[in-house]
Amino acid sequence: MALTQLPPTEPSVAAHEGILRRQSSRESAARTYARSLPIVPVRARGLTIEGADGRRYLDCLSGAGSLALGHNHPVVLEAIRSVLDSGAPLHVLDLATPVKDAFTDELFATLPRELAETGRIQFCGPAGTDAVEAAFKLVRTATGRDGMLAFTGAYHGMTEGALAASGAAPSVRVTRLPYPQDYRCPFGVGGESGARLAARWTESLLDDPKSGVRRPAAMIVEPVQGEGGVLPAPDGWLRRMRALTAARSIPLIADEVQTGVGRTGAFWAVEHSGIVPDVMVLSKAIGGSLPLAVIVYRGDLDTWQPGDHAGTFRGNQLAMAAGAATLRHVRENGLAARAASLGARMLDRLRRLAGEYDCIGEVRGAGLMIGIEFVAPEGDRQEGGRPSATRAGETAALRSPGDGPAAGPLPASPERAAAVQRECLRRGLIVELGGRHSCVVRLLPPLTITDEQAEAVLERLADAVAAVCRPGRRIPAPSTPKEAGAASPA
Repeated sequence: MALTQLPPTEPSVAAHEGILRRQSSRESAARTYARSLPIVPVRARGLTIEGADGRRYLDCLSGAGSLALGHNHPVVLEAIRSVLDSGAPLHVLDLATPVKDAFTDELFATLPRELAETGRIQFCGPAGTDAVEAAFKLVRTATGRDGMLAFTGAYHGMTEGALAASGAAPSVRVTRLPYPQDYRCPFGVGGESGARLAARWTESLLDDPKSGVRRPAAMIVEPVQGEGGVLPAPDGWLRRMRALTAARSIPLIADEVQTGVGRTGAFWAVEHSGIVPDVMVLSKAIGGSLPLAVIVYRGDLDTWQPGDHAGTFRGNQLAMAAGAATLRHVRENGLAARAASLGARMLDRLRRLAGEYDCIGEVRGAGLMIGIEFVAPEGDRQEGGRPSATRAGETAALRSPGDGPAAGPLPASPERAAAVQRECLRRGLIVELGGRHSCVVRLLPPLTITDEQAEAVLERLADAVAAVCRPGRRIPAPSTPKEAGAASPA
């Protein structure tokens, strides 16, 4: 989709730069997106943002995945206006309202049947991290246990408990488990064998009386790791995690904050594997662009006493109305299936692009949740993927025909990823960085993106890659790459 860029006027550029200067001088040093995306949005619709300087951008950040329908979608605006025009109270704590009742009906209509039939919902504080904290408190109260099982590369939020379960923060209360991946497999094999080894490691840890890991309150897992680098969990491995936890009476928490509401090509990412978790953590897109977070869980876990978990802003009426409208629109218009088909086509195009540039280590994703990992082709391959000579025979014995390439991963290149992000912005395309070492360029376009817009996104991204990387031969990717939805035995 070609966007006509009008030349910025001198007053608009001055206003733009003035706002950025004042932000830099007054806001916290902890600000993130504003550093790599120095724009000042003033208008937005769908995929498009217009800045104060008059420039237009295609937004493939989508509020870090919050905008399932893009900016200011008509059904969302109408839902918000209807509440405002009705005279309904906007602040109600946890009181029952028609708006909340309608939202809960719509949400439960989308959930896995076994969870919807007996489940309970807790409205939390407004952010996904608040819902993670609520989930931890829930399972600790219900089980009387304290520890948590979490995975390397995980991201669950920025509050203390959520950070402790994320990949970047240590905690004696959290046990780290290997999350399977192909390109940087912790066991150096990838594919089905890597997933099988990851599952076996977890089972051994739980059953070994000398492992130092007592039976935990729960296991928390992202069906697709987002901040970890867009890593879809193999379906067979995820089913194995469900079986392991169920057999040991360990509640399984699925963090669907970023993967939910059609993002991965299914309404909820757990649907790819067919598992039903004990707790689902939901936020971002469920609020239709406004702050909203909930947990939904098995009824027998509901052992809380009144007031055991609360929050002043858990009754956001505007967010519930916008969220219900978003959930309904995604469901009625088949946008999850649309994300699956369009995402598959975009992945195919990006993999062909990767074949032209050896600075791209891997392209992966599920639906409209896509990651491109940038590497340093001039660097030495890391032993984590290609075995040393002394271990070659042992590692070869672990590999199966469906595993990833024998050649190991190249060193991560956060510099190239950041340069590609800057070149994308110059071309009017907003993308996010994530993954280990921030070397993964991430695409999270709205589910409403058209074929024409997707083509424009791919063209601008390819142009940005060409500006940063030199063409070069690369080791071919596996012939049958795994996405969420592809089975792998564990």
